[in-house]
Amino acid sequence: MNPPCGLFADDMSAEISPELPDHASIMEVRLQAQEEEIILLKSSLADALRRIHVHDQLLPLIKQQLVAETGKPREAEETSGQERQSIKMFIRGRPITMYIPSNIQNYEDLRMEPPSQRLELDWVYGYRGRDCRANLYFLPSGEAVYFIACVVVLYHINNRTQRHYRKHTDCVRCLTLHPDKVRVASGQTAGVDKDGKALQACVHIWDSTTLVTLQQIGLGTFQRGVGSVAFSCADSGTFLCVIDDSNEHMLSVWDCNKGTKHAEVKSTNEAVFAVEFNPSDSTNIITCGRSHVYFWTLSVRLSRMDGWMDGWMDKYKKPKFIQCFVFSLTGDVLTGDSEGNILTWGKSAADVKTLGKGAKETLQIMRQTKAHEGSVFTLCTLQGSALLSGGGKDRKIIRWSADLAPERECEIPEKFGAVRTIADVDDEELLVGTTRNAILRGTFSDGFVAIVQGHVDEMWGLATHPSQNIFLTCGHDRQVCLWNTEEHQLDWCINLEVGEYGLCADFCPNGSVVSVGLSTGRWMVLDLLTQDVISDSTDGNEQLSVIRYSPDGSFLAVGSHDNFIYIYNVTENGRRYSRFGKCNGHSSFITHLDWSTDGKHIMSNSGDYEILYWDIAAGCKLLRNRFESKDREWASYTCVLGFHVMGVWLEGSDGTDINALCRSHSERIVAVADDFCKVHLFQYPCPKPKAPSHRYEGHGSHVTNVCFTHCDSHLLSMGGKDMCILQWRVVANFYLFLAFFCNDNNRSLFYSIFNTFFYIILPFLPPSPSNFNAFSVYFFSTFKTFTALIKPFHHFST
Repeated sequence: MNPPCGLFADDMSAEISPELPDHASIMEVRLQAQEEEIILLKSSLADALRRIHVHDQLLPLIKQQLVAETGKPREAEETSGQERQSIKMFIRGRPITMYIPSNIQNYEDLRMEPPSQRLELDWVYGYRGRDCRANLYFLPSGEAVYFIACVVVLYHINNRTQRHYRKHTDCVRCLTLHPDKVRVASGQTAGVDKDGKALQACVHIWDSTTLVTLQQIGLGTFQRGVGSVAFSCADSGTFLCVIDDSNEHMLSVWDCNKGTKHAEVKSTNEAVFAVEFNPSDSTNIITCGRSHVYFWTLSVRLSRMDGWMDGWMDKYKKPKFIQCFVFSLTGDVLTGDSEGNILTWGKSAADVKTLGKGAKETLQIMRQTKAHEGSVFTLCTLQGSALLSGGGKDRKIIRWSADLAPERECEIPEKFGAVRTIADVDDEELLVGTTRNAILRGTFSDGFVAIVQGHVDEMWGLATHPSQNIFLTCGHDRQVCLWNTEEHQLDWCINLEVGEYGLCADFCPNGSVVSVGLSTGRWMVLDLLTQDVISDSTDGNEQLSVIRYSPDGSFLAVGSHDNFIYIYNVTENGRRYSRFGKCNGHSSFITHLDWSTDGKHIMSNSGDYEILYWDIAAGCKLLRNRFESKDREWASYTCVLGFHVMGVWLEGSDGTDINALCRSHSERIVAVADDFCKVHLFQYPCPKPKAPSHRYEGHGSHVTNVCFTHCDSHLLSMGGKDMCILQWRVVANFYLFLAFFCNDNNRSLFYSIFNTFFYIILPFLPPSPSNFNAFSVYFFSTFKTFTALIKPFHHFST
């Protein structure tokens, strides 16, 4: 799990030295472990005290019954029977008793199988523009290529369809396009596995048409990750330049065809933002970043040209960051910096006084052009030598002539953030990536609209509508967003007040309102049509972790980090709320809860791995005898601890390895979000340890939540730090079979194989070719009819 880097300020946009975050992260992990140990000790102590209290109350009664009755007491017989109908699982050494339902006669004979359903990635919501540069390109196929989490997305901007390159094992950090406009190189971070062991970073070179990986570059060579990549242009993309995320930011050049390293050198201890080959000379490479722009010469080895900052301090203010650069048609280099200037670098004779005798030709600043207020985040050259620049603080896109005279400009809306990168579509239409994880499409005359949007901070809250193909998300960025799973777009988004953010949500069963729980203990009810707040309440002063309506919508349960579950009466179709009661009994914060089918009981989990049951109809009464709840049916199943989902836990789990789970409405499968960037699909129920599952990758951070749509056609999963929402299509094995034949290439392949087989065996058959040919014609006509009938299932195609 490898979270993304922090947010760049407009005038800084730098990476912090890696030693401090590593040390801070280690201390943070240790502190978190200590806090968890304290919580566990507190809960154990509270549990022991509660058991002692119960024992003291029952002891006199037991003594009376022992005196009054002979033989074994009935209570003891009942207890013994309950023990025979229960099993235990252990989390961090703590035993958790699970009672076996009555409909399971022989627990040991249960067989766990992986589910017949599988998941296919259908859509990716979001774009990583917050902390990455040069990560948006436009392909001749009409697709925009960009990345988020572990997925590189190819989005057709006119057809509004997506394809996905999914061979990366951790977060993608950088991207570049080959001169042939077909091949793509993408680099990833190293990350760590579930045991904390460092994984290996690499660069993938792949075909954007077939999504086939052509070459894997530098596996095990790059430290921490890959920060920047670039293809050479003058030699038709023979070489690939890579800068890693090590302390020295190693600059290496690789042969793309052979996958071998050609040269390597330490570049700088400062952050590096970009690298590019000179388009007319593959022996010249430029890098830029914090307090530097370096010009490199590639021969047998890499060497830095002298005089890279000569004359800077004499005439121009030295900027703190060089954010970007491009090459002009005249051979000059144009750089954008944190002072808002575009600097023109040209070749000139070396200053012998400064550099000494024997100094050769060097590049120096020839001109300074004030372009933006704040940083210049990106530069983009157009056909005809025009130039585009994108600003940070002023959010402006400016078109410049060849001699750097401003021609046109426009400002993107504030809600999308600053301009991160620009991709040219047809010299008029542009694609703009922003720092608030949006991709805009438009022109100077018509303005820009968002075609891709996403969250900009960690997400936790997720809820699907009970009857429509929409879902709601919320997170630390204070945004509450409603998405459409059919149109694959954002319907609306509201911003919460400063100082609070959303952590959980649930739709009222009538579908007209949705409740959102916040970090401050406040929760509010929103009207889906108007986005108006129709109810607002506060329970305690700690964050809310779960909020859930009863099946008939007459109650609302609110689980808090203050260890209580607050119950509200709901009237007027979800528009009026009044306090009904409070469930008091947990010794740690509430994590998950579910309502029974009849809407009278609640099952809840807490941070100390406790399972409790409540009788809401009886006044929020705690049910001491959990054995009595073993046969109760639940309207939903999101509790991570329970008999029916015991098999989702791996051996040795510490209790935080699973963040969320969700049972399908058909009650046939259960999806699990784990702490190691994976989504799992199990059969339901799965009450035996080590239950098999299907595992799916795509997220680059801990998966915080999962939820099925109302008809179980799709599953939604949400990453934490990767700020990515993945929409998975739920596909049965039969439909996978149909999908194979719905693909035109697969049908052609089948025809070819059968035809070859047909004529191989023909000489060995009895001499009746007319009958055999008739059979062949009949078979192929029948098969073509079959594939035509199932063609409507083409969206299941793999």
